[in-house]
Amino acid sequence: MEEQEAIARLKRCDIGGLEALVRQYQVRAVQTAYLITRDRALAEDIVQAAFLRAYERIGQFDAGRPFGPWFLRSVVNDAVKAAARRKRLVPLEASPEGEGASLADLLADPSPGPDDLMEAAETRQTVWTALGKLPPAQRAAIVQRYYLGLSEAEMAGELACPPGTVKWRLHAARKRLRTLLRPLWPAASGSGRGE
Repeated sequence: MEEQEAIARLKRCDIGGLEALVRQYQVRAVQTAYLITRDRALAEDIVQAAFLRAYERIGQFDAGRPFGPWFLRSVVNDAVKAAARRKRLVPLEASPEGEGASLADLLADPSPGPDDLMEAAETRQTVWTALGKLPPAQRAAIVQRYYLGLSEAEMAGELACPPGTVKWRLHAARKRLRTLLRPLWPAASGSGRGE
């Protein structure tokens, strides 16, 4: 397997093994960091540093386990720390200049008509703004659960925290998002939590 071979090369201090891992994980890692930090350049810096740290600490990695979760945990942790540091500097109402359009382009379905595209763009912007109002740890929980597709047990294992902490973060984040996104679904806002 290419990943195991790359890891074996890294463990022999051959930095050439890093190339295969970068090809396999860079895009997903940058997108993950970007969703948490909301800053493309910062996300790229975080991922670059994470790859270098992975090379330096590859001796601590259990080659019997998949590299992706180990590496992405590092990216998520660094992104949360960076977002928390920047929290005081970025106003909640700020929208990404230029980069939001690239995220919208990545998420847009090319087949809908202009009206559908406009509505989808407004919805994405509303969701983007709502995510920005979450604390970094809650935003990271939403990204890990719904973007990376991790289970709550996997999240608890990767974050080395009790499952109850993960459940609370997800619950608090979903509750806050439900409140912030209520204007998108006015008919459902009065019908209760079950929907």
